[in-house]
Amino acid sequence: MLSVVICTYNPRSDYFRRCLDGLQSQTLPLNWWELVVVDNRSDEPVAKSLDLSWHPRARSVREETPGLTPARLCGIRQANGKLLVFVDDDNVLDADFLENAFRTAEEKSFLGSWSGQCRPEFEESPPEWTRCYWGNLVIREFDNDVWSNLPRLPESMPCGAGLCVRRDVALHYLHLHESGKRSFQFDRTGGSLLSGGDNDLAACACDIGLGVGLIASLRLTHLVPPDRFTVDYLERLAEGIHYSSTLLDAEHGIHTGQRTALGRTADFFRIMRLKQPHRRILQAAFRGRDRALQQLSRSDICRTRKKN
Repeated sequence: MLSVVICTYNPRSDYFRRCLDGLQSQTLPLNWWELVVVDNRSDEPVAKSLDLSWHPRARSVREETPGLTPARLCGIRQANGKLLVFVDDDNVLDADFLENAFRTAEEKSFLGSWSGQCRPEFEESPPEWTRCYWGNLVIREFDNDVWSNLPRLPESMPCGAGLCVRRDVALHYLHLHESGKRSFQFDRTGGSLLSGGDNDLAACACDIGLGVGLIASLRLTHLVPPDRFTVDYLERLAEGIHYSSTLLDAEHGIHTGQRTALGRTADFFRIMRLKQPHRRILQAAFRGRDRALQQLSRSDICRTRKKN
């Protein structure tokens, strides 16, 4: 059986309705999958307005600990399927998404986690200058399948929208958190724009000897509101992504190291040759990276003191 997990916090009702409509239209028979909706402390409990009567194996649960990471962990504990599919509340799956996810699990036993294409649907046409940042907004289209056993390789790293993980991978991720080996949340909490929990979950496939990948036949539509294309939002997003990415690299043994004088000079010239608003966004990215490096440095100092 397959488990679909939706983690949601104060969802837009129109987006969430389309998300559920997309699930209701799936070609995979209902008796082959279950639906778990995790309400992460929404101001108005989602269950009050949620109609899941169309699905015989659907239920809503509430996770009181704020943050996408606790919500995902709750979903993993609740799920019964051998394959878990994480769907955001602004994702509309193509009708054959779950069927293709199930087929991928059967045909590509060497993969532990994978996702697919994320086409955008804009309420308003975004400014052309924002196009280079669409990847940060989980917009991704490609023609061919690709996979690897390298947990931090961008070309094959799955994203959180429509993320498919085998049960063993999800349980390994759960164990990392319950055992205290993941003391930091890489995901968003409230208004923060930290990012990386989906990468951390997907990369757990490599920890247990499996691969990660991107599958072209998996397609969904990502509903994107206009406020995602403001300079302020993209600046905050860039800082959050680079902050959590630097910490996540360290978890996987990839250490960036403190910035040298030469490195800081190179950063300065990279920033200065850009025009606004790109300059602001790159400055934010470097700021996030440097905050993470300072945090890692403090952690190293604390560990050294404990040893001594």
